[in-house]
Parts: sequence; structure tokens; C-alpha cells
Amino acid sequence: MADREFWESRFAQEAYAYGTEPNAFVRQVAPQLPKGRTLAVADGEGRNAVYLAEQGHEVTMWDYTQSGLEKCQRLAALRRVPVTAKLVDVTRAEWPKDQFDVVVCTYLHLPAPQRQAVLSHIASAVKPGGHLVMEVFSQQQIRYGTGGPADPALLYHPAEFWFSFVSWRVKHWFWGEVERNEGLYHNGTSHVIQCWLQRPEV
Repeated sequence: MADREFWESRFAQEAYAYGTEPNAFVRQVAPQLPKGRTLAVADGEGRNAVYLAEQGHEVTMWDYTQSGLEKCQRLAALRRVPVTAKLVDVTRAEWPKDQFDVVVCTYLHLPAPQRQAVLSHIASAVKPGGHLVMEVFSQQQIRYGTGGPADPALLYHPAEFWFSFVSWRVKHWFWGEVERNEGLYHNGTSHVIQCWLQRPEV
């Protein structure tokens, strides 16, 4: 993830940078998720948050850009759904514990130490029995040029998930190519990691 000024500028533009529709993987698994308290982490302009609110979730959306929050609120108003949008830097946040039935996170790319810390916080924020849905660019994405960071250190290796969610039930796991058509900046064949994981009840 680049610095805040970069993202403020990107989200301040009139067009939605990654479109107004949810990430395709989020849409794919949404019908099978419990409709409870849901956190959309670093959700940019709110496309996943608003979609999940439309499906009946009680959604809180975090992002660290004011322009992103404003776009999220605009989209939620257009779709006539409630979303609680909060200005939060996930690397500095006071993360709640055992609070969310669902956590959704797409394309959150951080330096490795921060990335591991945030994955640990995400694991703690999910309630026992709750669900995590993530799609991120893998280290292979650097060869594709269809979106994501140019710095390979910001991309994910599958082992990072095995380490952070070692005892979780794997509902879906994928490492490979997908086609994405998401707004202005995610277009074409991409190499991603997808996971849908369920935290153990105890």
C-alpha cells in the first residue's frame, strides 16, 4: 500500500477507481456467509462494504482516506443501505477482539512486518466460528502488470496465511490466475491468492 497522499488523490477523482461493484470473489462467496456484523478492512471507496450491506450484513468499513470514506458514503446513499464508514489506519488501529461474524479484505498490500501484524489482528477480530474472506495479489503478480504494487515486497506468499490462520477451517483456497475487470486499475489476467477461512469455535 502506498502512502496516504497517493490514495487520497486517487479516490478524490470523480470516477470510482476500482468500480462500484464488489470484488468478484467477495460476490462469489457472499451467499454462503452469515449475515451478521461484518468488517470491510481497508475497503477504499467502499464497493465491498456497500454490496455486503445490500445483502443484509451490518457493515463497518475502514479506510485511512477521507476521500475513500466520502465515496463509500455516496455509494451507500445511492444504493439506500446503511454502512458505518470509519477513518482508520489498519497499521495503527486499536483492533477489537472476537467482534465480527465476517471480515472481508481485498488487495491490502503492506510491507511484510506490518502485513503479518495486520493478519494477526484480523484473526483476533473474527468471532469464534466467524469467517474471513480475502483476495490479494501473489508474488507472481509482478510479471503480469495488470494492477497492484510494483514492489514485490508488498505481495503475498501463500505461507503467510498458513502461519497466521494455522488452525482455521479452509472453506476455499486458490493460488493462481483470474480475470479481473475492476474499474480503472485492475484489468486483465492477474495472479492472486484467495482464501475463505472459518475460525474454530473454541
